Amino acid sequence: MNKGIMKAFLCCVILLLLITGCSSEQETIQTDNQSENENRIVSSTVAITEIMDALELDLVGIPDSSKELPKRYDGVSNVGFVKNPDLEIIKSLHPTEVLTVSTLEYDLKPIYENAGIEATFLNLDSLEKMQQTILSLGEQYDRNKQAEKIVTKMDDKVAEIHKAVEGKEKPTVLILLGIPGSYLVASEHSYIGDIARLCGAVNVVTGEKVEYVATNTEFLQQTNPDIILRAAHGVPDEVVKMFDKEFKENDIWKHFDAVKNGRVFDLEEEIYGTTGNLAATEALDEMMKMLYQ
Repeated sequence: MNKGIMKAFLCCVILLLLITGCSSEQETIQTDNQSENENRIVSSTVAITEIMDALELDLVGIPDSSKELPKRYDGVSNVGFVKNPDLEIIKSLHPTEVLTVSTLEYDLKPIYENAGIEATFLNLDSLEKMQQTILSLGEQYDRNKQAEKIVTKMDDKVAEIHKAVEGKEKPTVLILLGIPGSYLVASEHSYIGDIARLCGAVNVVTGEKVEYVATNTEFLQQTNPDIILRAAHGVPDEVVKMFDKEFKENDIWKHFDAVKNGRVFDLEEEIYGTTGNLAATEALDEMMKMLYQ
């Protein structure tokens, strides 16, 4: 009788150990899965999406865009355009982080806050700021190796540019940012202005604290830049036509040396965005050709 009780007791103990072991294993699997999926990141701009791809990070939300986005994100939910995000879709994705750019913080921060969404505004205003942001993201998401690789490539290009322009006369530039119906002047604090500065150019618009300013052609003509750079955004083809019409019909442009000497260049939107992007090395190369050809 005692042997029977003892045998039954041992069977119960073994069964309990098996159940406990299976439960622990299941908990471990669930914990691992949670760890893999804990980062639910939404990217609201093309530039940020491309950076996240280079960092080998998955996303649960990407922006609507006419531009081709990385294949990694095929099938990922679209969350609207950068300046007009679809807040309901974003909330439905239960993101751990929503990434956008600091140049839109003034306009978008209250919109996100009113929707109860905490957005992170990344600074891509200059090459250096973009590099700092990439390194910060690399540290945050355990992608230090990938981040350092991206930044090193940019550093090497800047060093190459500095060596190439050493001792050369610095050309003066006027940078126009066109949007459908109007245009602004870009200061050296803008991303394109920063790229020009790194290539040795001197921006004719000085003393400004903001990226873009409104001004008049009479003032601009007095600065008489060596080179005029025209950046078309929004609807690029339409903006280029607007620029062409403006330069043809407004007689004052005929008095600019840059126009007389045929040194007016249209910048490709995919390379020269309003914020920094991974095409920075290509942007530096193309800028060098325009400034020193």
